[in-house]
Amino acid sequence: MTIAVCPGSYDPVTAGHLDVIERCARFFDEVHVVVAVNAAKTPMFPAHTRVDIIRQALDHDGFPDVKVASTTGLITDYCKKIGATVIVKGLRQNGDYEAELGMALVNRKLAEVETLFLPADPVLEHISSSIVKDVARHGGDVTGMVPDGVVPMLDEALSHERGE
Repeated sequence: MTIAVCPGSYDPVTAGHLDVIERCARFFDEVHVVVAVNAAKTPMFPAHTRVDIIRQALDHDGFPDVKVASTTGLITDYCKKIGATVIVKGLRQNGDYEAELGMALVNRKLAEVETLFLPADPVLEHISSSIVKDVARHGGDVTGMVPDGVVPMLDEALSHERGE
C-alpha cells in the first residue's frame, strides 16, 4: 500500500488545494492531508478549524476515505509514523518550485521520503491562501476560490480582526 501526505498550512484551504488533494487521491492507496502548524506564524484559523473545513469539503466532494490531521512537528516525522513514502506538493508558478525543491531534498535526507510535484490546474494556479485573505480583507468576492463554507467563516474572522 502506498501512502502519500499532502502537507500545507491551508489557511484557508482553497479550490487549488482541493484540486491537488483530489488528483492525488487517484494515484495513492491512502492520502493524508496534514495541516502543518507553524508556531512562528499567526494563522487566521486555528488548526482544528482548518482540519474540519478540509474534512467537510472532501466529504462533500466524495472523498470520505482521505484522512485529515494536523501536526506541530516535522512532516517527515508524520510520514514515518504512518508509513508514508511520498509527499505531494502542488506547484502554482516557478517560484513554488524553487521554494519547494530545497524542502524536498531535506525531506528525502531526513526520512527517505520522495516528493512528487503536481502542477496546478491552469484555471486555479493564481489562487493562494494569501490572495484569498487579501481579496476578502478588501471586500472582494472569494466565491469559487474556496469551498462555499469558508466564505462566511472568512467574513466572521475578518470582522473579528477589525474589532467589529
